[in-house]
Amino acid sequence: MRCSVLQAAGELEVQQRAVPRPGPREVLVRVGAVGTCGSDVHYYRHGRIGEFVVREPLVLGHEPSGRIVAVGPGVDAGRIGQRVSLEPGVPCRRCRYCHTGSYNLCPDIVFFATPPVDGAFAEYVAIADDFAHPVPEHVSDDAAALLEPLSVALWAHRRAGTGIGSRVLVAGAGPIGLLVAQVAAVQGATEILVSDPDPARRELARTFGATAVLDPAVDDPAGVDGASTADGTAGRHGVDSFVDCSGVAPAVLSGLRAVRPGGTVVLVGMGADEMTLPVAALQSREIVLTGTFRYANTWPTAVRLAASGAVDLDRLVTGHVDLEHVGDALDPSPAQVKVMVRP
Repeated sequence: MRCSVLQAAGELEVQQRAVPRPGPREVLVRVGAVGTCGSDVHYYRHGRIGEFVVREPLVLGHEPSGRIVAVGPGVDAGRIGQRVSLEPGVPCRRCRYCHTGSYNLCPDIVFFATPPVDGAFAEYVAIADDFAHPVPEHVSDDAAALLEPLSVALWAHRRAGTGIGSRVLVAGAGPIGLLVAQVAAVQGATEILVSDPDPARRELARTFGATAVLDPAVDDPAGVDGASTADGTAGRHGVDSFVDCSGVAPAVLSGLRAVRPGGTVVLVGMGADEMTLPVAALQSREIVLTGTFRYANTWPTAVRLAASGAVDLDRLVTGHVDLEHVGDALDPSPAQVKVMVRP
């Protein structure tokens, strides 16, 4: 099979490799589409993300969909031909985190495109059968692949506690921010504020559920409803939750000031390893500050949302490339939202 291999930062090469053989309780999937993610871009440009370092050739891509073409021992052969969305992280199933349902925190999870584990910019991949989730035929290959970033958005809202009548602020109108806005609307949020410096992204956010958009250069989210206090923080009418999808320290600090007492801040975007936070405000206003790390138990909901049309994943897609042009997808123009790889 052909696959796109990251040889070193900024250096990709299409290679021939053996087609994987599915092991016990595994399926072999002919890849139909793979989304490109910010982490793929980061590995491509810098060769590392924090403690995860590319030390040997690596296949990127962790947002795949496709069709099962073979099964390993212990898997029903009736699954051959089934269209699937792949959840790219298979946990150990034995540790305390797996046993309590938080398998995203499993220290031994095998996650596509996280060094040294190869990803899905390839014609075929093998994966545990229960992490290949069936999707209806009317869900496109692109949408099936994008159940992965949709799961990121779902997990962010589970951490945020979003529900009917919530007021939500989102920083960053990239693919994840747009999905966070769309999921907020699905979950009953009545006010969804999206902040982004790019005018085109702000207008796009309106079509994905934002009830208002903010330009961080001129708009202060803490005072968006006229309820900011003397120290610039939100009063009792601040937002219930703030989801940062930018990873930019000024955006995090600005959003934190917009949260009401007792509200929640959820950090999704990857940015600086460290930043200074207003501890006194967090303590005195009892704000919950939490990060997110991937997701757990989200695919059933994601499949239903995509299949029902409650979320529109295909509209995120702004381009397609083949394996020979993966580098173009990992160095996109500002106008691109989500570029898909079609192996």
